[in-house]
Amino acid sequence: MTIEFLDFYADWCGPCRIMEPTLQALEQELGEKVKITKIDVDNENEKAAAHGVMSIPTYIILKDGNEVERFVGATSKEILKTKIEAHLN
Repeated sequence: MTIEFLDFYADWCGPCRIMEPTLQALEQELGEKVKITKIDVDNENEKAAAHGVMSIPTYIILKDGNEVERFVGATSKEILKTKIEAHLN
């Protein structure tokens, strides 16, 4: 079972910048269990389009390559961690 957390962001996005320290802390805590992939929508717009990303920040949790959860907007580390951990079992 592989869990991947996709972070769709842009450098000019205020909420994306606000979330950066939260995602770094999350990566330190869950890095062994979850692969966190940052995707800059300006440089990788094909990937954003392939995932149907219309707003940023958008977070998508993939389990074995399939999307299992998606959420948009800034949120707390605790909420992100809870959402990811729900798919680890």
